Amino acid sequence: MLEWIDTINWGVVASIVIIDILLGGDNAVIIALASRNLEKSKRMQGILWGTFGAIAMRVVLIFFAMELLNIPFVKIVGAVLLLWIGIKLLLPQHDEHGNIEGGTTVWSAVKTILIADFVMSLDNVIAIAGAAQQTDHAHQMGYVIFGLLVSVPIIIWGSTLVLKLIDRFPLVIVAGAALLGWIAGHMLVTDIIVLKQLYVGADMPILDAEGVQQGTQWVASGLSDLGKSILGDIPVETAQWRVGKAASAIGAIVVVGVGLLLAKRMKAKAVAE
Repeated sequence: MLEWIDTINWGVVASIVIIDILLGGDNAVIIALASRNLEKSKRMQGILWGTFGAIAMRVVLIFFAMELLNIPFVKIVGAVLLLWIGIKLLLPQHDEHGNIEGGTTVWSAVKTILIADFVMSLDNVIAIAGAAQQTDHAHQMGYVIFGLLVSVPIIIWGSTLVLKLIDRFPLVIVAGAALLGWIAGHMLVTDIIVLKQLYVGADMPILDAEGVQQGTQWVASGLSDLGKSILGDIPVETAQWRVGKAASAIGAIVVVGVGLLLAKRMKAKAVAE
């Protein structure tokens, strides 16, 4: 037993726990926002199904996450979906059927959760897989499974906490929608097709702890002519930081601005009718 404990890479374990806390919190916000219009008696049902969906997405994605990164437009499509979900979460929910209280059902909430989870789980899986690659090849899947298991209580606890905050401070909904826009903006400018327009680079091998190639990843080494015309002749790391932050801020502003504008129009229309 003690020998097995000695083989554990505690640095990787710590890294995976931190990744789960940071990125699992995003999933918790999504689940809480999508479940907020359910009856309180049904909220835990929405949280549990949403958490199950988040974990299922991670299990599916873990087997081909790195390959997905090299497919053009994958992150752009994901970013558009997150923008749409963020805007939708700010819109008022009207009760169009007398037997559906709160204007939504568990299934409608779970559908929203699953779409967002599919998009957002990709980053979580890639981060965990990247941390696990620092260990022996034979043990990597064990670390990945550990990461998935740790994320379950984080998502469930985080979702219930956010729901309590929403009940007390409705402005949390706007903050959550802005978070989705922030993530969407950053995701859009990290799509491989966008990267190759702004930067020059090459496919670099992804190696595990034993030096065995697990795939390739495109890595920027400088700015393209287009990138220089937009950003100037600056270091590539600085350019990526500026582009990422600017795109994230624009995404958050777009979601909140469009969402609140549409919500205002919908409320005015409802009053007029």
